[in-house]
This record gives sequence, structure tokens and C-alpha cells, in this order.
Amino acid sequence: MKRLCGALVILLIGSAFVWAQHSEEQGGKTEGHYVPSHGPAKSPAHAHPAPAAPERHFNDAPGHPNAPHVHTDGKWIGHDSGPADPHYHLDHPWEHGHFMGGIGHSHVWHLGGGGPSRFWFGGFYFSVAPYDVGYCDGWLWNSDQIVIYDDPDHVGWYLAFNVRLGTYIHVMFLGNR
Repeated sequence: MKRLCGALVILLIGSAFVWAQHSEEQGGKTEGHYVPSHGPAKSPAHAHPAPAAPERHFNDAPGHPNAPHVHTDGKWIGHDSGPADPHYHLDHPWEHGHFMGGIGHSHVWHLGGGGPSRFWFGGFYFSVAPYDVGYCDGWLWNSDQIVIYDDPDHVGWYLAFNVRLGTYIHVMFLGNR
């Protein structure tokens, strides 16, 4: 019986290792929802900034949200305006330092409270980019799971992906407690 239990433990540990490897390579699921394995690619040099009025439409297929979102194949919809987009220009990028709490799909955070102007999790504080506030109106600020990704185009910003909704917004790190 001890040998059987030992073999089962080894099998479970090995299975967990294989699953973790798969999750890192392909993106994973958290509470049944897709989590992208990586952030968006850098926009092409010829990308054009979004229009001045919030007239962009992101619902690219039936049932998709009209907000920036990520497809299960890893395609980031709406992150295409390039580094010259004035909506995400900051005079003082990284004014409060860099977020050092863990970036990417292996670091899933639970929102602890607040709202778009200031929200927190794990002792870290963020705010939503003014241009993106309308895209987070369905977020549950005291319970949603989010994943933070680097923004390859907009210096000083991160992308917060909402696991429950599959949408994302630009966020600025405000510091630790």
C-alpha cells in the first residue's frame, strides 16, 4: 500500500509539472477563463493613433465585448495605435517607479478595492488611463482576477487583463503601500 501511495504522489507531482509547463507555453485558464500567455506584440511603425473621440469599436465578432480584449488564440484586439498615441503620452513615465510584483500569466492577482482612479491588490496601487475608463465599467473592483502585462508601445503604462471578462485596460503603477 505504501508503494502504491508513493507512486500516486510521484504521478501527481509529475502531472502538475507537465501542466505548469503547458500553462506557461500556451497561456492558461483561471477559474475556467482564458489567460493570455504573453502581452501584445509591439505595434508596427506605421500604426496610427486612435481617433480623438471614443468612436472605436472592438466587438469584432458576435458575442465579443465592445472593449479592448484578447482572443483565445492570443490576439490582442485594440492594441494597435502605436507609441505615438497621444491618449497614452506621459510627461513623467514611471513617476512612481516600476511594478515589481510579478508580470504575466503566472501572476494572477485579486483586486482588493477602489475604482478606476485608484485600485489595489497585494499592497500595490494603480490607476486606469483616463482614455480607458469607459472600458472597465463592468469590473468588480473588490474581487475580479487580473493579470498585469508590460505595454510594449506606451512608456509608463501596463496592461491589466481582467480574467473574468477577457478585456484589458491601460494602467499606471502608483506605488506600494
